[in-house]
Amino acid sequence: MTPTLTALLCLGLSLGTRTRVRAGTLPKPTLWAEPDSVITLGRPVTIWCQGTLDAQEYRLDKEGISEPWDTQTPLEPGNNVKFNIPHMTEHYAGRYHCSYHSPAGWSESSDPLELVVTVPYRKPTLSALPSPVVMSGGNLTLQCGTWTKFDKFILTKEGEHKVYRTEDPQQTSYGQFQALFPLGPVTPSHRWMLRCYGCNRKTPQVWVGPSDPLELFIQGVSRKPSLLSTQGPVLAPGQNLTLQCHSDVSYDRFALSQEEGRVLAQHPGWQPQAGQSQADFPLGPVSRSHGGQYRCYGGHNLSSMWSAPSDPLVILIAAPHPQDYTVENLVRMGLAGLILVVLGILLFEDWHSRRRHQDAAGR
Repeated sequence: MTPTLTALLCLGLSLGTRTRVRAGTLPKPTLWAEPDSVITLGRPVTIWCQGTLDAQEYRLDKEGISEPWDTQTPLEPGNNVKFNIPHMTEHYAGRYHCSYHSPAGWSESSDPLELVVTVPYRKPTLSALPSPVVMSGGNLTLQCGTWTKFDKFILTKEGEHKVYRTEDPQQTSYGQFQALFPLGPVTPSHRWMLRCYGCNRKTPQVWVGPSDPLELFIQGVSRKPSLLSTQGPVLAPGQNLTLQCHSDVSYDRFALSQEEGRVLAQHPGWQPQAGQSQADFPLGPVSRSHGGQYRCYGGHNLSSMWSAPSDPLVILIAAPHPQDYTVENLVRMGLAGLILVVLGILLFEDWHSRRRHQDAAGR
Protein backbone atom coordinates (compact mmCIF):
# COMPACT_ATOMS: atom_id res chain seq x y z
CA MET A 1 0.00 0.00 0.00
CA THR A 2 1.47 3.37 -1.02
CA PRO A 3 1.99 6.10 1.58
CA THR A 4 -0.49 8.36 -0.23
CA LEU A 5 -3.23 5.71 -0.20
CA THR A 6 -2.52 4.92 3.42
CA ALA A 7 -2.82 8.61 4.31
CA LEU A 8 -6.09 8.97 2.42
CA LEU A 9 -7.56 5.92 4.08
CA CYS A 10 -6.49 7.14 7.51
CA LEU A 11 -7.95 10.57 6.76
CA GLY A 12 -11.23 9.01 5.66
CA LEU A 13 -11.44 6.82 8.73
CA SER A 14 -10.62 9.78 10.94
CA LEU A 15 -13.28 11.99 9.33
CA GLY A 16 -15.84 9.22 9.48
CA THR A 17 -15.16 8.60 13.15
CA ARG A 18 -15.36 12.33 13.94
CA THR A 19 -18.66 12.68 12.05
CA ARG A 20 -20.22 9.81 13.96
CA VAL A 21 -19.02 11.18 17.28
CA ARG A 22 -20.38 14.63 16.44
CA ALA A 23 -23.78 13.18 15.54
CA GLY A 24 -23.78 11.23 18.75
CA THR A 25 -22.84 14.20 20.94
CA LEU A 26 -25.45 16.57 19.53
CA PRO A 27 -28.84 15.31 20.59
CA LYS A 28 -31.89 16.36 18.67
CA PRO A 29 -33.53 19.44 20.26
CA THR A 30 -37.03 19.47 21.69
CA LEU A 31 -39.66 21.89 20.40
CA TRP A 32 -42.95 22.75 22.10
CA ALA A 33 -45.48 25.57 22.51
CA GLU A 34 -46.99 27.16 25.60
CA PRO A 35 -49.74 27.34 26.68
CA ASP A 36 -50.64 24.93 23.87
CA SER A 37 -50.03 24.27 20.19
CA VAL A 38 -53.70 25.05 19.41
CA ILE A 39 -54.20 28.77 20.02
CA THR A 40 -57.23 31.03 19.64
CA LEU A 41 -56.93 33.91 17.18
CA GLY A 42 -55.34 36.94 18.85
CA ARG A 43 -53.97 35.10 21.88
CA PRO A 44 -50.23 35.00 22.72
CA VAL A 45 -48.13 31.87 22.37
CA THR A 46 -44.50 31.06 23.11
CA ILE A 47 -42.45 28.51 21.15
CA TRP A 48 -39.63 26.89 23.15
CA CYS A 49 -36.57 25.11 21.74
CA GLN A 50 -34.38 23.10 24.11
CA GLY A 51 -30.92 21.96 23.12
CA THR A 52 -27.68 21.54 25.10
CA LEU A 53 -25.89 23.76 27.62
CA ASP A 54 -23.15 24.67 25.12
CA ALA A 55 -25.59 25.82 22.44
CA GLN A 56 -24.55 29.20 21.05
CA GLU A 57 -27.44 29.91 18.67
CA TYR A 58 -30.92 28.56 18.01
CA ARG A 59 -32.72 28.60 14.70
CA LEU A 60 -36.47 28.27 14.12
CA ASP A 61 -37.64 27.16 10.67
CA LYS A 62 -41.15 27.11 9.25
CA GLU A 63 -41.97 24.58 6.55
CA GLY A 64 -42.47 26.17 3.15
CA ILE A 65 -40.05 29.03 3.84
CA SER A 66 -36.39 28.68 2.81
CA GLU A 67 -34.95 31.31 5.15
CA PRO A 68 -34.88 30.89 8.93
CA TRP A 69 -38.13 32.05 10.52
CA ASP A 70 -36.23 33.41 13.51
CA THR A 71 -32.93 33.02 15.36
CA GLN A 72 -32.13 33.48 19.03
CA THR A 73 -28.94 33.64 21.07
CA PRO A 74 -29.16 32.53 24.71
CA LEU A 75 -28.84 35.64 26.89
CA GLU A 76 -27.53 33.56 29.80
CA PRO A 77 -26.15 30.06 30.22
CA GLY A 78 -28.94 27.57 29.62
CA ASN A 79 -30.17 24.95 27.26
CA ASN A 80 -33.29 26.61 25.81
CA VAL A 81 -34.63 29.77 24.20
CA LYS A 82 -38.11 31.06 23.45
CA PHE A 83 -39.70 32.61 20.38
CA ASN A 84 -42.59 34.90 21.33
CA ILE A 85 -45.72 35.42 19.26
CA PRO A 86 -47.71 38.22 20.97
CA HIS A 87 -50.87 37.80 18.86
CA MET A 88 -51.62 34.54 17.07
CA THR A 89 -52.83 34.92 13.47
CA GLU A 90 -53.11 32.75 10.37
CA HIS A 91 -49.67 34.08 9.36
CA TYR A 92 -48.03 32.13 12.21
CA ALA A 93 -49.96 28.88 11.69
CA GLY A 94 -47.88 26.07 10.24
CA ARG A 95 -45.26 23.39 10.94
CA TYR A 96 -42.03 24.38 12.67
CA HIS A 97 -38.62 22.78 13.36
CA CYS A 98 -35.73 24.06 15.42
CA SER A 99 -32.01 23.35 15.59
CA TYR A 100 -29.05 24.73 17.52
CA HIS A 101 -25.39 25.48 16.88
CA SER A 102 -22.61 24.54 19.33
CA PRO A 103 -18.81 24.31 19.08
CA ALA A 104 -19.34 20.85 17.57
CA GLY A 105 -21.53 22.24 14.76
CA TRP A 106 -25.24 22.28 13.96
CA SER A 107 -27.62 19.73 15.43
CA GLU A 108 -30.22 17.91 13.45
CA SER A 109 -33.74 19.36 13.33
CA SER A 110 -36.27 18.73 16.07
CA ASP A 111 -39.44 16.79 15.51
CA PRO A 112 -42.08 19.02 13.90
CA LEU A 113 -44.37 21.26 15.91
CA GLU A 114 -47.73 21.96 14.30
CA LEU A 115 -48.98 25.35 15.43
CA VAL A 116 -52.72 25.79 14.88
CA VAL A 117 -54.84 28.93 15.07
CA THR A 118 -58.52 28.54 15.90
CA VAL A 119 -61.07 31.01 14.55
CA PRO A 120 -64.11 31.15 16.87
CA TYR A 121 -66.68 32.00 14.17
CA ARG A 122 -69.34 29.77 12.62
CA LYS A 123 -68.36 27.14 15.14
CA PRO A 124 -69.74 23.61 14.59
CA THR A 125 -71.96 21.70 16.99
CA LEU A 126 -70.98 18.44 18.66
CA SER A 127 -73.49 15.91 19.94
CA ALA A 128 -73.52 12.28 21.03
CA LEU A 129 -75.75 9.59 19.57
CA PRO A 130 -77.87 8.24 21.13
CA SER A 131 -76.77 10.27 24.21
CA PRO A 132 -73.60 11.28 26.07
CA VAL A 133 -74.44 8.80 28.83
CA VAL A 134 -72.87 5.42 28.09
CA MET A 135 -72.01 2.33 30.10
CA SER A 136 -68.34 1.60 30.75
CA GLY A 137 -67.07 -0.42 27.80
CA GLY A 138 -69.94 0.73 25.60
CA ASN A 139 -69.97 2.35 22.17
CA LEU A 140 -71.46 5.55 20.83
CA THR A 141 -71.17 7.94 17.89
CA LEU A 142 -70.25 11.61 17.98
CA GLN A 143 -71.71 13.94 15.36
CA CYS A 144 -69.97 17.18 14.36
CA GLY A 145 -72.05 19.40 12.10
CA THR A 146 -72.23 22.89 10.61
CA TRP A 147 -73.97 24.78 7.81
CA THR A 148 -70.58 25.86 6.43
CA LYS A 149 -68.76 23.50 4.08
CA PHE A 150 -65.37 22.24 5.26
CA ASP A 151 -62.99 19.67 3.82
CA LYS A 152 -62.32 18.07 7.18
CA PHE A 153 -63.79 17.82 10.65
CA ILE A 154 -61.38 17.42 13.54
CA LEU A 155 -62.17 15.86 16.91
CA THR A 156 -59.92 16.70 19.86
CA LYS A 157 -59.83 15.33 23.38
CA GLU A 158 -58.92 17.42 26.39
CA GLY A 159 -55.55 16.47 27.83
CA GLU A 160 -54.20 15.23 24.52
CA HIS A 161 -52.24 17.74 22.43
CA LYS A 162 -52.55 15.78 19.20
CA VAL A 163 -55.58 15.52 16.99
CA TYR A 164 -57.77 12.70 18.24
CA ARG A 165 -59.62 11.92 15.01
CA THR A 166 -60.36 13.45 11.59
CA GLU A 167 -63.22 12.60 9.27
CA ASP A 168 -64.47 13.76 5.88
CA PRO A 169 -67.86 15.50 5.98
CA GLN A 170 -71.07 14.38 4.32
CA GLN A 171 -73.94 16.64 3.32
CA THR A 172 -77.33 15.74 4.72
CA SER A 173 -80.62 15.92 2.85
CA TYR A 174 -81.46 19.21 4.59
CA GLY A 175 -78.17 20.87 3.60
CA GLN A 176 -76.04 20.55 6.74
CA PHE A 177 -72.48 19.21 6.58
CA GLN A 178 -71.56 16.69 9.22
CA ALA A 179 -69.10 13.97 10.14
CA LEU A 180 -69.67 10.94 12.34
CA PHE A 181 -67.00 9.73 14.77
CA PRO A 182 -67.68 6.19 16.09
CA LEU A 183 -66.16 5.74 19.55
CA GLY A 184 -65.76 2.70 21.70
CA PRO A 185 -65.32 0.87 23.79
CA VAL A 186 -64.99 3.87 26.12
CA THR A 187 -63.35 3.48 29.51
CA PRO A 188 -63.28 5.82 32.53
CA SER A 189 -59.48 5.88 32.82
CA HIS A 190 -59.60 9.65 32.35
CA ARG A 191 -62.09 12.39 31.66
CA TRP A 192 -63.71 12.41 28.21
CA MET A 193 -64.04 16.11 27.29
CA LEU A 194 -64.32 16.52 23.53
CA ARG A 195 -64.54 19.36 20.99
CA CYS A 196 -64.69 19.49 17.21
CA TYR A 197 -63.47 21.91 14.51
CA GLY A 198 -63.75 22.39 10.76
CA CYS A 199 -60.84 23.11 8.40
CA ASN A 200 -59.94 23.22 4.70
CA ARG A 201 -57.14 21.46 2.83
CA LYS A 202 -55.50 24.70 1.68
CA THR A 203 -55.13 25.91 5.28
CA PRO A 204 -54.84 22.76 7.41
CA GLN A 205 -53.52 24.66 10.44
CA VAL A 206 -56.47 27.09 10.50
CA TRP A 207 -59.36 25.53 12.40
CA VAL A 208 -62.83 27.02 12.71
CA GLY A 209 -64.28 26.48 16.15
CA PRO A 210 -64.22 24.93 18.61
CA SER A 211 -67.66 23.56 19.26
CA ASP A 212 -69.01 23.81 22.78
CA PRO A 213 -67.33 21.10 24.88
CA LEU A 214 -69.08 17.75 25.15
CA GLU A 215 -68.35 15.50 28.11
CA LEU A 216 -69.11 11.80 28.00
CA PHE A 217 -70.80 10.42 31.10
CA ILE A 218 -69.54 6.89 31.59
CA GLN A 219 -72.10 5.20 33.78
CA GLY A 220 -70.71 2.89 36.43
CA VAL A 221 -72.15 0.75 39.17
CA SER A 222 -71.26 2.80 42.25
CA ARG A 223 -74.09 3.59 44.61
CA LYS A 224 -76.86 5.63 42.99
CA PRO A 225 -77.94 8.97 44.48
CA SER A 226 -81.50 10.02 45.18
CA LEU A 227 -83.38 12.79 43.35
CA LEU A 228 -86.30 14.82 44.68
CA SER A 229 -88.18 18.03 43.97
CA THR A 230 -88.36 20.47 46.86
CA GLN A 231 -91.66 21.78 45.42
CA GLY A 232 -93.24 18.39 44.81
CA PRO A 233 -93.79 16.56 41.50
CA VAL A 234 -96.69 18.69 40.21
CA LEU A 235 -96.14 22.38 39.49
CA ALA A 236 -98.10 25.20 37.90
CA PRO A 237 -96.59 27.16 35.00
CA GLY A 238 -94.32 29.94 36.26
CA GLN A 239 -93.60 28.23 39.57
CA ASN A 240 -89.92 27.89 40.52
CA LEU A 241 -88.49 24.38 40.50
CA THR A 242 -85.38 23.10 42.26
CA LEU A 243 -84.25 19.49 42.00
CA GLN A 244 -81.98 18.12 44.70
CA CYS A 245 -79.55 15.24 44.13
CA HIS A 246 -78.34 13.64 47.37
CA SER A 247 -76.06 10.74 48.24
CA ASP A 248 -74.44 9.11 51.24
CA VAL A 249 -71.28 8.81 49.09
CA SER A 250 -68.87 11.77 49.05
CA TYR A 251 -69.16 12.69 45.37
CA ASP A 252 -67.31 15.74 44.05
CA ARG A 253 -69.91 16.67 41.45
CA PHE A 254 -73.40 15.81 40.26
CA ALA A 255 -75.06 15.80 36.86
CA LEU A 256 -78.73 16.11 35.98
CA SER A 257 -80.27 14.58 32.86
CA GLN A 258 -83.70 14.73 31.31
CA GLU A 259 -85.45 12.43 28.83
CA GLU A 260 -83.21 10.04 26.83
CA GLY A 261 -80.08 10.92 28.79
CA ARG A 262 -79.88 14.56 27.68
CA VAL A 263 -77.51 16.15 30.22
CA LEU A 264 -78.83 19.49 31.44
CA ALA A 265 -76.24 20.64 33.95
CA GLN A 266 -73.34 19.77 36.21
CA HIS A 267 -72.90 21.23 39.67
CA PRO A 268 -70.17 20.72 42.28
CA GLY A 269 -71.22 18.73 45.28
CA TRP A 270 -71.20 20.00 48.85
CA GLN A 271 -71.41 18.15 52.15
CA PRO A 272 -74.49 18.78 54.28
CA GLN A 273 -72.78 16.54 56.86
CA ALA A 274 -69.79 14.21 57.04
CA GLY A 275 -69.94 11.31 54.58
CA GLN A 276 -72.77 12.82 52.53
CA SER A 277 -72.92 15.01 49.45
CA GLN A 278 -75.56 16.81 47.42
CA ALA A 279 -76.15 19.42 44.76
CA ASP A 280 -79.14 21.64 44.00
CA PHE A 281 -80.31 22.26 40.44
CA PRO A 282 -82.50 25.41 40.19
CA LEU A 283 -84.50 25.18 36.96
CA GLY A 284 -86.25 28.53 37.37
CA PRO A 285 -89.86 29.32 36.48
CA VAL A 286 -91.21 26.25 34.73
CA SER A 287 -93.08 25.85 31.45
CA ARG A 288 -94.46 22.82 29.67
CA SER A 289 -90.96 21.91 28.40
CA HIS A 290 -89.88 21.23 31.99
CA GLY A 291 -92.28 18.35 32.30
CA GLY A 292 -90.81 14.86 31.97
CA GLN A 293 -88.52 12.35 33.58
CA TYR A 294 -85.28 13.30 35.34
CA ARG A 295 -82.30 11.36 36.73
CA CYS A 296 -79.10 12.41 38.44
CA TYR A 297 -75.60 10.97 38.77
CA GLY A 298 -72.69 11.39 41.17
CA GLY A 299 -69.08 11.61 40.04
CA HIS A 300 -65.52 12.44 41.02
CA ASN A 301 -63.21 15.07 39.55
CA LEU A 302 -60.67 14.09 36.87
CA SER A 303 -62.73 11.08 35.83
CA SER A 304 -65.59 10.49 33.41
CA MET A 305 -66.91 7.62 35.53
CA TRP A 306 -70.30 8.37 37.05
CA SER A 307 -72.50 6.48 39.46
CA ALA A 308 -75.50 4.41 38.56
CA PRO A 309 -78.44 6.74 37.80
CA SER A 310 -80.93 7.72 40.46
CA ASP A 311 -84.44 6.37 40.26
CA PRO A 312 -86.44 8.45 37.78
CA LEU A 313 -88.31 11.51 39.02
CA VAL A 314 -91.33 12.54 36.97
CA ILE A 315 -92.24 16.23 36.97
CA LEU A 316 -95.74 17.22 35.81
CA ILE A 317 -96.67 20.73 34.72
CA ALA A 318 -100.37 21.52 35.18
CA ALA A 319 -102.15 22.78 32.05
CA PRO A 320 -102.86 26.57 32.44
CA HIS A 321 -106.42 27.86 32.09
CA PRO A 322 -106.25 31.27 33.79
CA GLN A 323 -109.14 32.77 31.71
CA ASP A 324 -111.60 30.09 32.84
CA TYR A 325 -111.48 31.21 36.44
CA THR A 326 -111.86 34.98 36.29
CA VAL A 327 -114.60 36.71 38.29
CA GLU A 328 -116.29 37.76 35.05
CA ASN A 329 -116.57 34.20 33.82
CA LEU A 330 -117.81 33.01 37.20
CA VAL A 331 -120.58 35.65 37.07
CA ARG A 332 -121.50 34.55 33.58
CA MET A 333 -121.64 30.95 34.64
CA GLY A 334 -123.82 31.87 37.63
CA LEU A 335 -126.25 33.84 35.44
CA ALA A 336 -126.42 30.99 32.95
CA GLY A 337 -127.23 28.57 35.78
CA LEU A 338 -129.92 30.89 37.14
CA ILE A 339 -131.52 31.22 33.70
CA LEU A 340 -131.60 27.45 33.36
CA VAL A 341 -133.31 27.16 36.74
CA VAL A 342 -135.91 29.80 35.81
CA LEU A 343 -136.59 28.11 32.47
CA GLY A 344 -136.99 24.82 34.28
CA ILE A 345 -139.51 26.32 36.67
CA LEU A 346 -141.48 27.93 33.82
CA LEU A 347 -141.55 24.68 31.87
CA PHE A 348 -142.73 22.81 34.95
CA GLU A 349 -145.48 25.39 35.59
CA ASP A 350 -146.61 25.19 31.97
CA TRP A 351 -146.69 21.39 32.10
CA HIS A 352 -148.57 21.43 35.39
CA SER A 353 -151.13 23.97 34.05
CA ARG A 354 -151.78 21.86 30.95
CA ARG A 355 -152.25 18.81 33.13
CA ARG A 356 -154.93 20.57 35.25
CA HIS A 357 -156.88 21.65 32.13
CA GLN A 358 -156.80 18.10 30.77
CA ASP A 359 -158.10 16.69 34.07
CA ALA A 360 -160.92 19.27 34.20
CA ALA A 361 -162.00 18.50 30.61
CA GLY A 362 -162.09 14.80 31.38
CA ARG A 363 -164.57 15.23 34.17
